[in-house]
Amino acid sequence: MTALTHIATPDGVAPGVNYSHVVWGTGRFIAISGQCAFDEKGNVVGEGDPVAQARQVFENLRRCLQAAGATFEDVVKLTVFVTDVAYLPAVREARDEHLDSGRLPASSAVQVVSLFRPELLMEIEAFAVVADR
Repeated sequence: MTALTHIATPDGVAPGVNYSHVVWGTGRFIAISGQCAFDEKGNVVGEGDPVAQARQVFENLRRCLQAAGATFEDVVKLTVFVTDVAYLPAVREARDEHLDSGRLPASSAVQVVSLFRPELLMEIEAFAVVADR
């Protein structure tokens, strides 16, 4: 685990309710490619179901973080791509199952026309910082 600092800007920018304005830390930088709702065999989980897809995406992110020697506590940035912004509550619900609501990472959410397979509703990439060992 690393020592991360979460900062809300004090000069007029509305506070981040579902994210931190700024997160910084020192250590080893980890970039995780966008994760989609695929199971271990490459099958899409939850076709047409944003809640099931969001849960699978966060499970895949957890596995990637673990493989890199990190946890969700080390995540400093999430970028969420959804094919419909109506899916964002499902993403937040899954995110909140894994992240401490008082230490949320910096985040961006973008609606896209489509992802690389039509049955995919979302893709999420992550950046983490782990303390040097």
